[in-house]
Amino acid sequence: MYQVNLILDNLPAIRYIKKDKYLLRSTGYPVGIKVQDAYYLFNHLKLTVLVHKYEEANVARVMGTGDAAEVIPTVGNSGSDAPGYMVVGFEVVPCNVQHNTDSVKNLNIYDKYPSQIKCDPTTVTSYIKENEPMAFTYEVSFVESDIKWPSRWDAYLKMEGSKVHWFSILNSLMVITFLAGIVLVIFLRTVRRDLAQYEELDKEAQAQMNEELSGWKLVVGDVFRAPSNPSLLCVMVGDGVQILGMAIVTILFAALGFMSPASRGTLITGMLFFYMILGIAAGYVATRLWRTMFCGDHKGWVSVSWRVACFFPGIAFLILTTLNFLLWGSHSTGAIPFSLFVVLILLWFCISVPLTLVGGYFGAKAPHIEYPVRTNQIPREIPPQKYPSWLLVLGAGTLPFGTLFIELFFIMSSIWMGGVYYVFGFLFIVMILLVVVCAEVSLVLTYMHLCVEDWKWWWKSFFASGSVAIYIFLYSINYLVFDLKSLSGPVSATLYLGYSLFMVLAIMLATGAVGFLSSFWFVHYLFSSVKLD
Repeated sequence: MYQVNLILDNLPAIRYIKKDKYLLRSTGYPVGIKVQDAYYLFNHLKLTVLVHKYEEANVARVMGTGDAAEVIPTVGNSGSDAPGYMVVGFEVVPCNVQHNTDSVKNLNIYDKYPSQIKCDPTTVTSYIKENEPMAFTYEVSFVESDIKWPSRWDAYLKMEGSKVHWFSILNSLMVITFLAGIVLVIFLRTVRRDLAQYEELDKEAQAQMNEELSGWKLVVGDVFRAPSNPSLLCVMVGDGVQILGMAIVTILFAALGFMSPASRGTLITGMLFFYMILGIAAGYVATRLWRTMFCGDHKGWVSVSWRVACFFPGIAFLILTTLNFLLWGSHSTGAIPFSLFVVLILLWFCISVPLTLVGGYFGAKAPHIEYPVRTNQIPREIPPQKYPSWLLVLGAGTLPFGTLFIELFFIMSSIWMGGVYYVFGFLFIVMILLVVVCAEVSLVLTYMHLCVEDWKWWWKSFFASGSVAIYIFLYSINYLVFDLKSLSGPVSATLYLGYSLFMVLAIMLATGAVGFLSSFWFVHYLFSSVKLD
């Protein structure tokens, strides 16, 4: 399953495979192949470079560097009028060839091979034997093509499987409509009817009815009681807002074409940049939520901002460092160099932390959200439940997972199978649908908890939508077992699971923040409608 990725003039090598009348494309080529019990290495590459003749002469002197079209000038005088050529395609056919090692021994690199090599990708001839030398060769053919420079990425970005993406979106829309119907029923029928009945009673009748009242109205004196571990909740919501904001802005820019796969590294650079800038939002949300929980007291906002700046990046840094030690230990070139680690730490402490503290300062200065009802001094006892409420919370994650699992398959394939992911428009739609589903699921579950007089809704609303991360992690393990089954060695599996854990943590924080904030708004709206002395 190990892929070799070659790049020529920013174009990844593309490989075409015929399978049941279909022409499949993939970038790079496998190191080798296993046939029965023997292993074969692809030791000969047939490279085809597609070139397009540039229309104007002397263009090599005019063209700039960077992403501009690099031109291969024609042989001869630099001032000649002959046009240059641009690279518009790069194809590879890997073969397994039986080389005559004795004739190769005396050759230097770039010398011509003494005999003609027949490259047939469907046959293998030379399996690996222990302690036997291997010769690696390649041939290059330059082919003039009609493909023009702006269209050279079309071969990589051909729309395939668009029906599957549309099916995924329609499936998500059905879930959203179903949940929206439930939310509408809660708002229009239950809440409105209850409030009407509640407000029509005069005070004496109300006193008599208090014993008969059931549901969310009974927890009016406890619903805004601060949860256990309030600072951790504030920190996780703040980090979730930061990750969600970064994801939405990055995917929107990518969908608009600013972060095309043709520009290598722009996506990861954009993600880091937006993540650091949105530290302001994370600090602001966490600190304002902290002040709201403690009725306007802004003591401790600095420590909350510090924790926001260090919680998710700290865990991410720990995972990356552990995985990097594994890579260093196995002498892999995939390890992040030490200099890059230093750069990341500087970005974290010199840009991200100060911006988060700035956001925290504005959050501390902003007016806190005032609760519509007073909280009793003595907490109300929660009646025994028929079933554990956490079971419902964990089950709620299945609905958001149903929204994104088809898109998740394409993303996993592009990360681990060497594909190119480019359908950012679909991804943006799925992202918006996911946010809506998370908000609706959390809102419905919070209402259900309040109806059974369970006023401890804070953490449950966070994990109702955040529990989607559990299903994504289970899906990742399933992908490892069934799709990456030829991945060998504990280091490879640990790396895969480590990166999956990193991704799952980010998703949990982002979806949890959406669920919590929507539930908080709903509870505030619900109890602000109740008129009580």
